[in-house]
Amino acid sequence: MSYVDGFVIAVPTSNREKYRTHAEAAAKVFKEHGALQLVECWGDDVPEGKLTSLPMAVKLKSDETVVFGWIVWPSRAARNEGMKKVMADPRSQPDTNPMPFDGKRMIYGGFEMIVNA
Repeated sequence: MSYVDGFVIAVPTSNREKYRTHAEAAAKVFKEHGALQLVECWGDDVPEGKLTSLPMAVKLKSDETVVFGWIVWPSRAARNEGMKKVMADPRSQPDTNPMPFDGKRMIYGGFEMIVNA
């Protein structure tokens, strides 16, 4: 079954178009290196929690929006190999495609897909 890298980040709301452009460029690189799909979602209804929440997890500031995304790979092995290539690709370097957000507050992880209905 497929493997998924998931992530949540805080993006300055004023950088929405910059982020979309950044994500489209990144998607091309990821797909060239084996990813099946890259999805990026701009927060629209992301409530603040009392104990936990996505805004709390990324230390969301008042002028930021939560972005939730994932990358689908054929397998964990394909992801491991593809990710090495993505990180080495010159198009993934900060000077070529700068991140329009604070990468230190990104939350991410790899997940084995157990249901795909």
